[in-house]
This record gives sequence, structure tokens and C-alpha cells, in this order.
Amino acid sequence: MKRIITALAITSIAIITGCTSKVNSSQKLDSNVTTVTADNPHEGHNMGGATTPDKKENPHGGHSSDSKLQPANATAKLIVPPKINVNTPVALTIDIKDQQGKSITNFDTFQEKLMHLIVVSDDLESFNHIHPTHKGNGRFEVQADFPQPGNYTLFSDYKVAGKAEQISTLKLQVPGTNFSTAKIDLATNKTFGDTKANLKLSQPNIKAGQEVHLIFNLLDATSNQPPKDLQNYLGEKGHLVILKQSSPLTEANYIHAHALKDTPPGEIHFMTSFPQPGKYKMWGQFNRNGKIVTADYWVDVQ
Repeated sequence: MKRIITALAITSIAIITGCTSKVNSSQKLDSNVTTVTADNPHEGHNMGGATTPDKKENPHGGHSSDSKLQPANATAKLIVPPKINVNTPVALTIDIKDQQGKSITNFDTFQEKLMHLIVVSDDLESFNHIHPTHKGNGRFEVQADFPQPGNYTLFSDYKVAGKAEQISTLKLQVPGTNFSTAKIDLATNKTFGDTKANLKLSQPNIKAGQEVHLIFNLLDATSNQPPKDLQNYLGEKGHLVILKQSSPLTEANYIHAHALKDTPPGEIHFMTSFPQPGKYKMWGQFNRNGKIVTADYWVDVQ
């Protein structure tokens, strides 16, 4: 009985957000999992990409190869155990089905993976970019850690074969009381492990709707020189995930930009824009000889 009550409590607060999303939450009869279903007919999201700062390729319209593809209008269902503990690996299952409830079996690889899962706490303090494994018949599985109690939003990014890229937004709660508050730090010089990172903006004051050139200037913390071991990460020089501070977090608050090509050593460049005024948190991710560096920054958009 205790396990059933726990599962129902989690399900009751799991809400799916999106432009035309509907909520369909249910519990499996064996009470071993909690399921949440999201109908999310988005055609894509704010993907940014370009070859050089002077030659941009539609930085917010999705991949150029996706521009003529039809939306999949798929449904994502998140399945989690009824009991979730802080800092304990949690098995996550995501089932992808079509609008008739039939499992989707074929997916296209993009950015070297079949699915990218961005897991963030709603206060934007915790961030994780992981890659569920397709087990067949539309089922993806992965383990995730949740470092603090509270509400989390999961942005599941995938591409049904022959269809446009899609994001399904899922939510879950980790039981417990979180007494921390979001730490909004607008500093532009930070150190992440053995990497120093300086964030430079093309304009001192960011205006909503205006294109912004973002430069991450990276230095090795020991030599104070540009790292010589930078490698591509998921097919790009770097990736940038941006979320607007908002309650609740939705797909509309989510931006994903790709690094520009042909930039100077130790510099990772992005082009993007921020759709609305407010405070945004950014996570730039780079690969140093197989070790992923995640550099997080806050920006204030007027």
C-alpha cells in the first residue's frame, strides 16, 4: 500500500507542457512504475547552427535538412520507479508512440545519437545531458541521478525516421524539501576543473529578439594557454543549451545552439537569440580529450 501511495503522489504532480500538449498520467497495475504521457506535436525547437559568424544557416529554424520534413506528432511516455531518492541512480524509461498509440520502431540518428535527454531541476541549479539507449519497439532506457529534491523537467529530443526533429517535455518530482534558491551569478570569468572559461558577448546589453554572438574563450588552467586537446562533441565543436528562468519550464523556454565552424584555437562560438526578456541560464559543453566540460553562465536579457 505504501508503494502505491508513493507512486500516485508522484503522478499527481507530473505535468506535461507544450503548445498543444495534453496530460494523460497513469499507473501500471503492478505499482512498480509511474507513467506520464506527453502528446507533443512540435516540429522542432530553437536549434542554432552556422559555418562561420558571417555565414549563418537559419540559427533558429531547426536543422536545414529538417526544414521540409513533416512533424511526427509522436507521444512520449515517461516511466519511473515509485520511489526516487536523491543522489541514487534512477532507471528512466521513455516510450515513443504515434497518435494511434502504436509503438514507433524506427528513428534517425542526429548529433550521433538517437535521443538526447536534457534533465534540469526547475530552479536551474542541476543540469544533465544524457543519451538513452533504444531497446527496440520505441522504448528508450537510461539511468539518471537527481542531486537535490524538487521538481525536474526532462527535454527528450529525438527524430522519428523520416520526420522532423521533435522535443517532448516531461516532468517528475524528487521527494524531499529543497531549501536552496537559484544562485544567479552574472560573472563571465569562471573555472571548471582544469579549464578556465571567459564568456564574451557581441553586445554589452542583450535585447530580446536580437541575434547575439557568444564566444567561449577557453584556457588550460595550468598552462594558461588554449587547450590543445579540444575534440568534437556529438559531431560539433561544442553545444549550448539555454533555458529561460520560468515557472513552469516549457519547450518554449528551451534553446539549443550548435558551435560555429572555423573559429580560432581555444574559442567556441555560437549565434543565437533570446525570444523574451528575462534571466537565462546557459550550459556550454565541450570535449577535452574525452572529458566533457560543462560551463554554465547566467545572462540578463532586456
